[in-house]
Amino acid sequence: MRLPTKSLERSLFNRGYKKIIAVDEVGMGSLAGPVVVCAVSFDKIFFQKSHKSLHWLRDSKLLLPHQRENFVRELLKIKSLKFEVGYCYPKTIDRINIYQSSRLAMRRAIARLINSYTLNSIILVDGKNEIKGLNLNQAAIVKGDRKVFSIASASLIAKVFRDKMMIRYAKKFPDYGFEKHKGYGTKFHRAMLLKYGRSPIHRFSFRF
Repeated sequence: MRLPTKSLERSLFNRGYKKIIAVDEVGMGSLAGPVVVCAVSFDKIFFQKSHKSLHWLRDSKLLLPHQRENFVRELLKIKSLKFEVGYCYPKTIDRINIYQSSRLAMRRAIARLINSYTLNSIILVDGKNEIKGLNLNQAAIVKGDRKVFSIASASLIAKVFRDKMMIRYAKKFPDYGFEKHKGYGTKFHRAMLLKYGRSPIHRFSFRF
């Protein structure tokens, strides 16, 4: 299995960049709940060291829930880690569509993380498209969450954050089993939708 590496970040710091921010989103294909984005940054020294506890860190989709939580705990021990979370709720998703909502959440997370000193900063974006509306250098990386350590870290924090949100929603709307499927279109979830109809956190713009 190919694991995300720190080589891109090392190269960018060596080229003179002072700040590297990586962003990734979760919840794009969910039938319910928000789309959540995490933006992360580490300092240059972090990428010059080896971190055994993070060696098997990878894209959140390739890990079990307890593995994701363990890696996030390890990430949060790193003093140089800075991160912010942005999200858009279903009403926004229904109004402007899921893609635009994810981009809006990205801009929100980045805005909270970066200060006014944007010179020599770069944004690493998972996917093939850069984020419109940002006056910053960007690099869009297809399957970046499987290639780039910082993007994989962002995907993990976003996933753990969103899962906790959906578990809280499960207590408020217990009929749908959000604590199990986190809003994705499982057979059980679709059956409960047929039985009970949509909840206030379901996306009305998605076909069920």
